[in-house]
Amino acid sequence: MTVSQLEKSYQKRQKKQLLIIIMSLIALILLSIISVAVGSADITVTQVYNAVLNFVLGRSNPCPEASRIEKIILLLRMPRIALGVLAGIGLSISGTVMQGITKNPLVSPFTIGISSAAAFGACLAIVVGVGISPHTQLGIVLNAFIASLICAVLVYSIAGKIGMSPEALILTGVALSYLFGALTATLQFIADENQLSAAIQWTFGSLNGATWSQVLVVFVILVISLPILLKHAWILNAMSSSGDEFVKGIGINPKKVRTILGLCSVLLTAGIISFTGVIGFIGLVSPHMARLVIGSEHRFLLPVSGLFGGMLLLISDTIGRTIISPIIIPVGIVISYIGVPLFVNLIVSRRREYF
Repeated sequence: MTVSQLEKSYQKRQKKQLLIIIMSLIALILLSIISVAVGSADITVTQVYNAVLNFVLGRSNPCPEASRIEKIILLLRMPRIALGVLAGIGLSISGTVMQGITKNPLVSPFTIGISSAAAFGACLAIVVGVGISPHTQLGIVLNAFIASLICAVLVYSIAGKIGMSPEALILTGVALSYLFGALTATLQFIADENQLSAAIQWTFGSLNGATWSQVLVVFVILVISLPILLKHAWILNAMSSSGDEFVKGIGINPKKVRTILGLCSVLLTAGIISFTGVIGFIGLVSPHMARLVIGSEHRFLLPVSGLFGGMLLLISDTIGRTIISPIIIPVGIVISYIGVPLFVNLIVSRRREYF
């Protein structure tokens, strides 16, 4: 092929990838609107539109029934769905980055022990009452976040002493995951019935009780993290496809990049699961689904993976809210039922890439 033919082929591929991003974004928006309307209370898409429009324009509706519906939409369902979408986007992007810097398709944001550490931090607040503002929702969130960051610092400190290789990160993370898991089990063993129930429910992963303040915090963390991750997309391409030696050959320090991107992913993941509890499989499955559709170029893979993660988490939460309504199944449980078959199917269909 000539140079001009290669350029045309590349431009055509880029247009196709941009179209996939746009279509995925539209699909996510449509799913969000449908999810707001679906639930135990009968609400139409038109009522959702009117409620949002009234809220944006500052209108007040004198009808009591309309007011009740608007409260359900604006104060219950929309914060829940917004938090779910942002959580799905953040966890999926973090998973994509972790898989890129470790060059391992089985890595997720939780591989380095963040989820186990967050569960331990939450249990400290629930069972022992240790931490900032213990026995409160704020205390649980802060304890989970701080414990996640402590785990990340330990992992990177230990891995840094032995070369900051992908293998060092994964093995250290697995070891600390078992440690924090044992600490959590110890706290649960000495907890009373109510404390044990609260601790276990936190580990299920749920969007119950989502508020606009939580959505704002997660949104800010995502806005801070995403530009940093996208800025390193080209380096992620090199690290995931060619390894450290090639990256060193083009003048880039892979240890430094692995530290920056890994800690950024940790911050994003910790900020999300502190509010939602542990939601697994999103950061593992969504990147593979995105690769199947758009390829492995991280400039496009990161946003598509995030959008797929948002859709997957949104669908899972909607199923959990409606399948045996009015009982709500935590999204962390539903996503496992959906994620496991999807992941097994991906492994079977693309086994040559993984084995």
